[in-house]
Amino acid sequence: MNPATDTETRTPEELPAVVTRMFKGVLNAEDDEKVWQSLLGLTSQVRDYVSVLGLDLVLDEAEGYAFLRSKDDPDSTLPRLIARRTLTFNVSLLLALLRRRMMEFDINSSEVRLIMTGQEIADMVAVFLPESSNEAKVLDRLGTDIKKVVELGFLRRLKGQQDTFEVARILKAYVDAQWLEEFDARLSDYKATLAGEPLAGERQAAPAVGEGK
Repeated sequence: MNPATDTETRTPEELPAVVTRMFKGVLNAEDDEKVWQSLLGLTSQVRDYVSVLGLDLVLDEAEGYAFLRSKDDPDSTLPRLIARRTLTFNVSLLLALLRRRMMEFDINSSEVRLIMTGQEIADMVAVFLPESSNEAKVLDRLGTDIKKVVELGFLRRLKGQQDTFEVARILKAYVDAQWLEEFDARLSDYKATLAGEPLAGERQAAPAVGEGK
């Protein structure tokens, strides 16, 4: 990250622009350096501002991302401003596999960015598909699932490189060990479909994303 002195000159006048940007979704340092530096210089003010609205600011300066999520307060009478998104089983499976791949990558590689091709993602998912699957149909559905994960901000398409993606570091904040454990408990249900029942394309996974946990 840039030196701390870069954030010391931030002024309260920048607060509305920072908060407005945060309401639009995940902020990545490399995507908007100006707003990112403003956020680092106004972190306490942003936290106080969104707290009144029943929101928490999640900021990871080392990984370079920030987002808003609703507070865990069952007694709150405030309407939920950051909606939870219930995902299909297949999208949840893809997120779980990407998270595991990132864990392996962080352990075994000195690189920071995890880059995967569409084919590598397909090979990773193929382990969980029945051998008799219609390949064209499976690839079409996988393409839809990948598009959804891109929309959620967990995959980013690399410019100028067809069918190549960067796995966003923010995935670590959404998919933690507890999420993976809960999801693993449902993999047995999915495997049961491989015995002749319909595939789990429309099943709903228990863990939800969109505002963190």
